Amino acid sequence: MTNKNSIKIVFLLLSGLILLFIIAPLAGMFLHTSLPQYKETLADAEVMSSIRLTLWASFLGTIIFGIASIPLAYILARKKFPLKSVVNGIIDLPVVIPHSAAGIAILGIVSRGSLVGQAGESIGINFVGGIAGIVVAMAFVSIPFLINAARDGFAAVPEKLEKAALNLGASPWRVFFTISLPMAKKNILSGLSMMWARGLSEFGAVIIIAYHPMITPVLIWERFTSFGLAYARPVAAVFVIVCLVVFIVMRVLSNSKSDA
Repeated sequence: MTNKNSIKIVFLLLSGLILLFIIAPLAGMFLHTSLPQYKETLADAEVMSSIRLTLWASFLGTIIFGIASIPLAYILARKKFPLKSVVNGIIDLPVVIPHSAAGIAILGIVSRGSLVGQAGESIGINFVGGIAGIVVAMAFVSIPFLINAARDGFAAVPEKLEKAALNLGASPWRVFFTISLPMAKKNILSGLSMMWARGLSEFGAVIIIAYHPMITPVLIWERFTSFGLAYARPVAAVFVIVCLVVFIVMRVLSNSKSDA
């Protein structure tokens, strides 16, 4: 056996094992859920309400915080400034810290005794035990995916095109919206999709801030701890299917828009 063939075999074997590692648990979950269980779960008002809330809260977090973070991604891609590496490290912190710790940290900012909490309550927004708190928690843990993707997208835009447009008299705003943003669009859309998808799966930070109203990851945990695997698995299977379908649709739409 030649070295070329041996490396192919090893790589294919390892690739197959990794794919099996990902697929096997999901396949087992789907196969161990019967058709009547799927029907019963889809007819469960509590389950469907939690799925709608989860999709909507993650979408709101992505739109509000994701779009607001695009200028930061552009600055990180284009500007040099002191402690830039520290800023990049701070952006990645929500990914590496325990999400229960993230929930505790957020709670300290949005609790009813804090300035943010009091300001929210003055206009009818409750973070603790409210949808606003769920949105903030989801956005906090998922925003690095969007910032990093958008930063890479802006970094790939040829800087000479921006400088040429400025030299021809275009304003910085026009350069950003007609050159930088369109050319980085594919990365930004991909980052928004990943941010939204990551927000859907959040559990640790959300349960600290808002046990109720109950998002689907919290509902799955509650049914597992209260009633066992047989009651939690159908909810998990339905939620994973819904997330996969919506995520695939979003990726197809984002790819079609970026290719347009």
